[in-house]
Amino acid sequence: MVSLPVAAAGALHATSAAAQPGSSGVGVSAARKRGRTVAYVGSRTTAAREGRGKGIEVYDVSPAGGDWTLLQTVELDNPTFLAVDRTQRYLYAVHGDFTYVSAYRIAPETRLLTPLGRQETGGRNPVHLAVDPSNRFLVVANHSSGTVATLPLLDDGGVGPVADVLSFPGTPGPHHTEQTGAKPHHVPFSPDGRFIVVPDKGLDRVFAVTLDAESGKLAPGPVPSVAAREMAGPRHIAFHSNLPYAYTIDELRSTVTAYRWDAERGALEALQIVSSTEPSMTGDSRGGEIAVSPDGRFVYASNRSGAGDSTPGGPAPDSIGIFAVSVRTGTLRPVEWTSTAGIRPRFFCFGPDGRRLYAANERSHTIVAFDIDRDSGRLRPTGQVVRTGSPVCVLFVE
Repeated sequence: MVSLPVAAAGALHATSAAAQPGSSGVGVSAARKRGRTVAYVGSRTTAAREGRGKGIEVYDVSPAGGDWTLLQTVELDNPTFLAVDRTQRYLYAVHGDFTYVSAYRIAPETRLLTPLGRQETGGRNPVHLAVDPSNRFLVVANHSSGTVATLPLLDDGGVGPVADVLSFPGTPGPHHTEQTGAKPHHVPFSPDGRFIVVPDKGLDRVFAVTLDAESGKLAPGPVPSVAAREMAGPRHIAFHSNLPYAYTIDELRSTVTAYRWDAERGALEALQIVSSTEPSMTGDSRGGEIAVSPDGRFVYASNRSGAGDSTPGGPAPDSIGIFAVSVRTGTLRPVEWTSTAGIRPRFFCFGPDGRRLYAANERSHTIVAFDIDRDSGRLRPTGQVVRTGSPVCVLFVE
C-alpha cells in the first residue's frame, strides 16, 4: 500500500491552479499521443470485504471503448468511490471502512496519478463524495457515523481539515442490522447545485442540505427531508437531466421510488414505487446503483444477489432493470431486466458518449460492457469484459 501524508492546511483550491506531471506507467506514450479517454477504477481490497482489488487502476480507453489498456495501479486500501474536481486536474477517493479521503494530481498529458496526501473526514466509513459547484469544498458521506462532512480543497489540489460535520435526526428503520441509526449513503448535488440531496439508508429518509460556499457550513434545507417507505433503505438518487423528477434505488426492499423535485424549495414528493427486480425473482436481492440515461428517456437500476456484503452472491440473478420514463408524469414503466454477466453489480455507469453502459461486478471481478439501444433502452452485451479485482467504481475522464 502507498503511504500517503496527511495534507496540510493551506489556501482554498483555485480553479486556475496549474497541474503538474504525474508518475510514469505502462503504455503512457500511446495515451499521450492520442489524448484518449481514461477510466479510473476504484476497488475493495481488504480481507474483511473479501476484496481482491489493489487500489485505483488507471486505464487508457480507446475511442470506441472496446480496448482498455492498464496504465497505472496506485495501491491503496478500499478506494471505493472516486470524484474529480471541476477542472479535472485532481482526483479524490473515499476509503470505505476507514476514516479518510485521499487526493491525487492528474498529469495533464498522461492522466496518471500522483498522491497529494490524505485527510480525515470527521467520521467512519466514508462511502461517497462530491465536489461542490464552486470547486472549493469536498462533501463526504460518513456512512457508519451517520454524518455528512465538508472539507476545503487547497490550491495544490490537496484536502484541508474538516470545515463542518452535520448529523441527521430521525428514528431508525426496523431492519435490525442495517438500520441501527442514520446511514447516509450518497451526497450528490441537485442539478442547479443549490442542494446536497442525501438518501439515508438507516432512517428511511431523503434529506436536502444547503452548503455555504464561503465557509463550508452545512444546514438543513427549507424542506429538510421526505420519508421513504418503511425499511426501503434509500441508497442513491439520480436526477432527470431536464425534467423535475428524481429516482432513488432503495437497497433493502430492492425498489425504485420516483419523486417530483421542487428545485426552488429543495423538496421531494413521492410519485411511485416499483420493484427494481423482475416479477419472477424469489431470492434475496439488494439495490445497488441507479442512473437516468443521458437523453432522459430511461432509468437503469442494478440488483445485487445475496443478502448483504458478507454473503456470497446468489441465488437471485444479478441484473440491471430498465424503466421507461413518462415525460408527462415522471413515473416508470418496466422495459426489461438484463443479466450483468457477473456477481454483485455494486456500480454501473454510462460511457462518455452515452452509447454504452459498464457494469462493475464486485464479486466476479469484472467490468462488463453493454451497448444501449437508443430506441428501446435495452442492453446488449458487447462481449467486452475487463478483468480486475473487486471493482466498485468506474470514473471516465476525457
